[in-house]
Amino acid sequence: MRKIALFGASGKTGRQFLEQALAQGYEVKALVRSGKPPATSDKLQIVQGDVLDPAAVEKTVAGTDMVVSLFGHVKNSPEWLQTNGTRNITEAMKKHGVRKIISLSGGGLPYQEDKPKFADHLIRGIMKVFVPKILNDAKRHAEVLETSGLDWIIVRGPRLTDDIKQGKYRVGWVGVNASTQVGRADLADFILKQVNDDAFVRKMPFVSY
Repeated sequence: MRKIALFGASGKTGRQFLEQALAQGYEVKALVRSGKPPATSDKLQIVQGDVLDPAAVEKTVAGTDMVVSLFGHVKNSPEWLQTNGTRNITEAMKKHGVRKIISLSGGGLPYQEDKPKFADHLIRGIMKVFVPKILNDAKRHAEVLETSGLDWIIVRGPRLTDDIKQGKYRVGWVGVNASTQVGRADLADFILKQVNDDAFVRKMPFVSY
C-alpha cells in the first residue's frame, strides 16, 4: 500500500482525507505548520514546517510513494502560496523519484473539457473581481504541474460543505454532469480513490453532487 505525503492535513478537507486514509490502512507523512496534530495514529508521521520551506517539504516527500496536496489560501496568505508551495513539492518529488501528485483546486480554474453555463461564468467573473489572488494562484499552480513532467491530477470542486459523507457524487467537468456543491467528506473520498487509480492523470476532474 502506498505511503502518502500529505500537505494541508490541518484544513477541513485535509482532515477528512487524513481520517479516511488512516482508516483504510494507508501510511501518511503530513507536513503541519504548528499546533495540535490533526490526528493520532501509528501510521501517521508528522513533520513540522511550512510548504514554503523547501527543506521541510523535502523532508515530507522523502520516503513516500506519492503526494496529496490539499493546502490553500487562508487569511493573510502570501499571494503565490499555492504556486510556490507546489513548485517546492514538485522539485522534492523529482529529487526523491516520486512520480504522482494529486492537487486540490476550485471550479474557477478552467479546463479544456469544461462547458460552463451562465452560473459558472458568473462565479468565475465574481472570482476575478473579488478574489483574483486565489484564482491567479490556482492557474499558476496548474502551470507548474503541467510543465513538471510528473503524473499529476488536479481535482476541482464547487462550494464545499460539511455534510456527512454520502458515498455518492458525480465526476465530470464544469458545466458537464456537475452541480454547485459537494461535501468535503465525499470530495476526500474521491481524492483517496485516485491514489491507486490513474484514469484522471493529467486531467482536472470536477467533483460535485
